[in-house]
Amino acid sequence: MAKHQINQFGTKIGLIAATVGSAVGLGTIWRFPAEVQSGGGAAFLLLYVVCVFLLAIPVMLSEFALGRSTREDAVGAYRKLSPDSKWWMAGGLAVVSSYLIMCFYMVVGGWTLEYLLGAVSGDLFEPFYQGQGAHEMFNGKMQEYVSGGWSPIVNTCMIIIINIGVLVCGVQKGIERMSNIMMPLLFVSLCVIMGYVLCQLGSFGGVEYFFKPDFSKITPGVMVGALGQALFSLSLGMGILITYSSYFPSDTRLTRTSVIVSVMTLVVAVMMGLIIFPAMSAFGMNDANHCVEGTTLVFVTLPEVFMCMEGGRVWAIIFFSLLLLAALTSTVSIAEVSVAFVGRRFKLSRFKSTLLVLLPLLLFSSICAMSFGPLENFKIGGYTIFDGLDTLTNNIMLPVVALLGVIFVGWVAPRKLMRDQLTNNGAFKSVFESAVMFVIRYIAPVVILVILISNIL
Repeated sequence: MAKHQINQFGTKIGLIAATVGSAVGLGTIWRFPAEVQSGGGAAFLLLYVVCVFLLAIPVMLSEFALGRSTREDAVGAYRKLSPDSKWWMAGGLAVVSSYLIMCFYMVVGGWTLEYLLGAVSGDLFEPFYQGQGAHEMFNGKMQEYVSGGWSPIVNTCMIIIINIGVLVCGVQKGIERMSNIMMPLLFVSLCVIMGYVLCQLGSFGGVEYFFKPDFSKITPGVMVGALGQALFSLSLGMGILITYSSYFPSDTRLTRTSVIVSVMTLVVAVMMGLIIFPAMSAFGMNDANHCVEGTTLVFVTLPEVFMCMEGGRVWAIIFFSLLLLAALTSTVSIAEVSVAFVGRRFKLSRFKSTLLVLLPLLLFSSICAMSFGPLENFKIGGYTIFDGLDTLTNNIMLPVVALLGVIFVGWVAPRKLMRDQLTNNGAFKSVFESAVMFVIRYIAPVVILVILISNIL
């Protein structure tokens, strides 16, 4: 069997689709609407947009530069640019954090599969045929799907197996082909649902909530939340963009790619907001009972909305298919960080490196899934296994990795690194080089450090 080798994306469309897919995942579809709701609506959205363009894009470019200039994995990129130092440990931390994220993201993917199956079979809406209360019963249904019996573990394992099937096929035949199919389907699904929702009487209240900012809602906490979401939703600090950019062809324009990826991710985020908040407004779900966060917004409130829609079961099938696509683009991109590292470090074939990375997740992710069932009372520092991994990675490890990355690119790596990568080694001029380097060297480290300190405190 052929040894693991460096691959490249085959087409520019496939490159964009794969990179957008790594960003447009659960962080945007699942987490963003809840962050908007907890952050005061349009005020959070405004800050988020500003953070994406002024901070996240330069940080993204620094990760692109690390990956494409070295053609290495997250660890190898640092080692190649600074061979006689310990900076490779920053890449190692990215690999570890991405693997820990995989452990619980596979579980969330399993939930989306369970909800899709429940929507297809009709089980998701079954309690209401018995005339029972909507909000309470969907809360109960979430508990059943998340913690009931063997189903969460089986569905988690199914997501892992699908990931294995995609990743063993390689960059072009696996990741790129999957992205070329799934990303158009995701956008079409969003457009269909959004169009239907916006046509509903009373939806304008949700549009106004999402687009008309109340500046009194802007607090230091909301600002930090918007900064964190901008970094998280674009997959920064995970090693994903370093790994994916190592597959970029040499003529790829990094600035243009970063803007396209960021804008498309922002478009998906806005579309999700234009689905959830107008729907809640149209169907009278703006009361305190529905001001919830995280999983509850997508897995309780949205099914309640679908129940009120004409043909609600069909809409539920479309939405949870969309959510499953987002889960798969997320998990595949996160898994590729470890697969690339293991394959290149130990000179293994893609088949062997994929199995070596993902097969242990059948155990690790199953343990995370049991955090909501048999192991729900097993807590460390007050956190379940699932919540502990979520808090550790998102609040601490990812900001640390992002912080180390911008410090390395801004102050340790050769200055010509960014210049060469932004201009494709002098093939054209880049008017943004000075601005990008200023943000990377002076603004990004301070901002990310503030996010980290706020998360810890």
